[in-house]
Amino acid sequence: MSTLADIPSFNRRVTIVDIARFADVSTATVDRVLNGRQGVKAATVKRVMKAAAELGYVDQSDERIRDVRPLAQISFILPLGTNRYITMLGRMISEMTPQLERFSIRPTVEYIDSFNPDLLAKTLNRHAKHTDGIAFMAIEHPVVREAVSRITAAGKPVVTLISDVASPTRTAYFGLDNRAAGRMAGYLLARFIAKRPAKVAMIAGSLSYRAHGEREMGFLDILQELYPDIEVVGLREGHDDEALNYRQMRAFLSHHPDLDGIYNIGGGASGIGRALKDSRREKNVVFVGHGLTSDTREFLLDGTMDAVITQSAEDTIAKCAALFRDLREGHKINSPPDPMRVEVVFRENLP
Repeated sequence: MSTLADIPSFNRRVTIVDIARFADVSTATVDRVLNGRQGVKAATVKRVMKAAAELGYVDQSDERIRDVRPLAQISFILPLGTNRYITMLGRMISEMTPQLERFSIRPTVEYIDSFNPDLLAKTLNRHAKHTDGIAFMAIEHPVVREAVSRITAAGKPVVTLISDVASPTRTAYFGLDNRAAGRMAGYLLARFIAKRPAKVAMIAGSLSYRAHGEREMGFLDILQELYPDIEVVGLREGHDDEALNYRQMRAFLSHHPDLDGIYNIGGGASGIGRALKDSRREKNVVFVGHGLTSDTREFLLDGTMDAVITQSAEDTIAKCAALFRDLREGHKINSPPDPMRVEVVFRENLP
């Protein structure tokens, strides 16, 4: 039986070893099937060819896999707005459609105002009527939890991305350990400031995102534990909107001209960076944020940002697709997936 570990990365070439692991047969059997040699049962031939097709080693039109089931329809529901990481994630899902179809998955992407819990719950319920599974960025709210419970009770898997929801029935979560990510941000900010005492501030997308609330807690925890002389002078919400984040950052700089650092808990980094540059403070305010995108990359290069905490968008999609595929094949998920790897990017290690 194949598992998540058997799914090769989208970035490398599929081999006979991959097909053998995926189909749970020997490499010799795979070699016999692919080369049309006799002595392999028909059911095994179909299993091997199906694995080879799903991994992209052979074409889906091969006559030996005619009985493969239709593609599973998977809905990805993401927040609408100027969060460049989320926009990049959605674009990548669409661009990877041919690769995802090799995993028997056909994705669709819809963007909504996910800060509206009623709209998010209605969108989840609407997609549940015609889809085989849902992946979405959650907000913590009773109506959202209830929608997830109803959909999973009907037998359809629901996966959360980036930010989780406190629902015992959701199928899996693909995101960071956000409390650890917040602690990492506090540690980085304190080490870059390299002086005591100091003043820092935070801008979150919305604390209705569980991820943002957990990052805030982790950030405050490590400052209290290890850097008590660093004062947190405020937390503002910017809804991951670049224009609103610009105004929030300008307000912080106006009220605290001696500000030493800023932690951007969510998206909209471009607004914060622009505010620092317009105030000519980009070189003396430490700036740590989330999500490696085109704007945060440029900010790292020119020194406006000091560090970016991120998770691989491609790995997120790949693991999500592998889970949906395994569920569709009837495999049981015995334990929740591990949190996504916390990656810290500086100017000197930009990928």
